[in-house]
Amino acid sequence: MFDSGRPLIIGVDGGGTGCRAAVGTRVDGVLARASSGAANFTTDPDLALINVAKAVARAVAEIGAPEDALMSATAHIGLAGVMTTGDQQRIVENLPYGAASASDDRLTSVIGALGSKDGYLLSVGTGTIVAASIMNTFRFVGGWGFNISDQASGAWLGRAALEQVILCHDGMAAHSDLTRSLLSEFDGDANEVATFSMSATPGEFGNFAPSVIASAARSDPWGLKIVNKGATYLAEALAALSFQSGDTICLTGGVGPHYARYLGGEVTAHLTQPVGSALDGAFHLACQNSIKQSRSMR
Repeated sequence: MFDSGRPLIIGVDGGGTGCRAAVGTRVDGVLARASSGAANFTTDPDLALINVAKAVARAVAEIGAPEDALMSATAHIGLAGVMTTGDQQRIVENLPYGAASASDDRLTSVIGALGSKDGYLLSVGTGTIVAASIMNTFRFVGGWGFNISDQASGAWLGRAALEQVILCHDGMAAHSDLTRSLLSEFDGDANEVATFSMSATPGEFGNFAPSVIASAARSDPWGLKIVNKGATYLAEALAALSFQSGDTICLTGGVGPHYARYLGGEVTAHLTQPVGSALDGAFHLACQNSIKQSRSMR
């Protein structure tokens, strides 16, 4: 349970499929975790802020901390879609925490996965993060949002599969089990596929990713082609960050580990389990900020 004599620490990780919060103290570590709805800041900033507050409130309630504990809490909020310092400022100003910082989820993901170790990260969920952490210096490729980036992601897989459905429907390619199955989810009506695509969020496109991944594992020609294209992008992104065979690499996210079989041994030669999650990374950053504040007050 929460000790009122110890300042509250809050870490938050949010993206297209949900928002997660961890609360605790520097001494006790994480005491409780809770979740809420989608929190991609580009897709819907107002909803993201609402869901951050919900997840934190649920976690705080779980440890029995009073609401006014938030006023002296130190928090770090890591959300997909945070692109500018203005985005960061808006998050900090609209949440009731004593001292807060914000970033996109690339930073929290790489710190969570690798800790203090050198290595590389492929975090592939609704979106895609490709990162390197070398001697406490972070470098990133991609992560510019679904409209122009996020190749290989769950959202990208889903959109690519629906694009192939339309090509097959138009007679430009032969249907496979994957494309027939996806078209049947729209009652066989290509117009419904098109209508869906006009307003679908990355998370909604990502709902089709499991079907694409499963079809690739069964050697479905279109599923395999789409997943291999995603794997090629990931390998090229790692090369842009100077990855060498044998370097430490983590695959995380709902989609990331599924790419291991398509990346080849030169990439996965030193595949390791992540130290923690993006939520752990956010909590760690909040702890570090709390320590800095304590030192500055001496």
